Amino acid sequence: MTIATGERFPDVTIKTNGPEGPQDLSTGDFLTGRKVVLFAVPGAFTPGCSNTHMPGFVVNADKILAKGVDAIACLAVNDAFVMAAWQRDQNAEAITMLADGNAELTRALGLEKDASGAGMGVRCQRFAMIVDDGVVKYLGIDAKGVEQSSAETVLAQL
Repeated sequence: MTIATGERFPDVTIKTNGPEGPQDLSTGDFLTGRKVVLFAVPGAFTPGCSNTHMPGFVVNADKILAKGVDAIACLAVNDAFVMAAWQRDQNAEAITMLADGNAELTRALGLEKDASGAGMGVRCQRFAMIVDDGVVKYLGIDAKGVEQSSAETVLAQL
């Protein structure tokens, strides 16, 4: 079942980039007491994600943060090393990279998709959400394109 607006975000331990490499991150701890914009991509370094989705958040990061957002985070079913390399490649220092290598968070959200036909296994659907103190306030999911999950759409929802 897909998470919905008004529901509490699940507490799952995933990985993020630390100063000395990958480190655990509890989504419950990360989201508690904060307003967070979270967007998810099917995969780091993939064309739509690298050419359209991530750049929108990089360019608009200051505008998003100026709306009272405490953090912007990007989720993908990739490992923390890949997410760190993609963060550097995209000049996305303002964005917290969330590595869901085993798709545990993606499954807990009910937002997984089977991309095995393309040789990519289980991936995350493309989406964006606004989470305020652990509760989903906005959720936009895109089957194609980035209309519901773009930085511009998120800005309009803040």
